Amino acid sequence: MKEIEQNLDGSGLRIGIVLSRFNSDVGDGLLGACKAELRKLGVADDAVTLATVPGALETPLVLQKMALSGKFDALIALGAVIRGDTYHFEVVSNESARGISEVQLETGVPVANAILTTDNDDQALARMSVKGSEAASVAIEMVNLLKSL
Repeated sequence: MKEIEQNLDGSGLRIGIVLSRFNSDVGDGLLGACKAELRKLGVADDAVTLATVPGALETPLVLQKMALSGKFDALIALGAVIRGDTYHFEVVSNESARGISEVQLETGVPVANAILTTDNDDQALARMSVKGSEAASVAIEMVNLLKSL
């Protein structure tokens, strides 16, 4: 059996990041951790493009535009949807995730989804560093995996 090994070498890769500005403290934490991990994995700072959007529901459209541009090897979605007292949380969480999945399936460009969906601010703040870093690793791993298939 041939097994494809995990490859986290980001050298020469071009990465696009879409950051939701809603819940900006969490978003900033996600972004800082993500950028640090991208550097650690060999992605050059000038090979990363950041676009910001008002909220999670706007994220898929910008990801789609970036994916179709041909300028990026992988994309990363960052943001936080924190539960409130209304059904809006479910709508935003579900529809942003659906849209992000559609972008990668329709374009073939991998998208690491690190839009946190949490019950409260404390949960989001506790997860932001780990999830921001993981998003960078996922993006790099998926690009390299798809190239090896």
